[in-house]
Amino acid sequence: MREIRSYVLRQGRTTPSQQRALDELLPRLGIPFADALLDFKAIYGRVAPVVLEIGSGMGETTAAIAQERPGTDYLAVEVHGPGVGSLLKRIESSGLANLRVIRHDAIDVLEHMIPDASLAGIHLFFPDPWPKKRHHKRRIVQPAFAALAARKLAPGGYLHAATDWPAYALHMDEVLSSETLLEKADATRARPVTKFERRGIGLGHPVRDLLFLRKK
Repeated sequence: MREIRSYVLRQGRTTPSQQRALDELLPRLGIPFADALLDFKAIYGRVAPVVLEIGSGMGETTAAIAQERPGTDYLAVEVHGPGVGSLLKRIESSGLANLRVIRHDAIDVLEHMIPDASLAGIHLFFPDPWPKKRHHKRRIVQPAFAALAARKLAPGGYLHAATDWPAYALHMDEVLSSETLLEKADATRARPVTKFERRGIGLGHPVRDLLFLRKK
């Protein structure tokens, strides 16, 4: 079991509606963590490209992307209860048949549930930058993550990361560029603006998108 996690479970307040979603919707719209590979056709009822979102937060960006791109199936992975509850409410209210949620650690999900060469894409938008040097080991983007993500991407699949911390952008660029199965591509921000992005922009932080493709 990994001892260093890229997140801390904070005791954020869960609203009554979020708790209702966790109680009533998670069993129907969520996927429980298990040490077994997923069958995407069985989950979504069709064969379509599948994109994994790591850290979906409160879910507004994830739901917007899924609604804009109905031909792609999305799997959101998030550990924080209020965010999962909020996303579940969005899935129900918008009738999103192409979006499902796993409430668990993303690295565990990648390792144990995602078949190799099965993903059309991976989204990693504004992960915790862990800015203090002593916490850099907690950053999710490390060589082991880059190798794991590349293995799960289908040939030609993409990894799209974004951050508003220049030092973390440089770190991610260096780590992902060093993975032999990935190649860097021109990044255009073809995504909605996230809550964290708006906050970063308000603080004067430069936002950077990074795009890497799985070599064919």
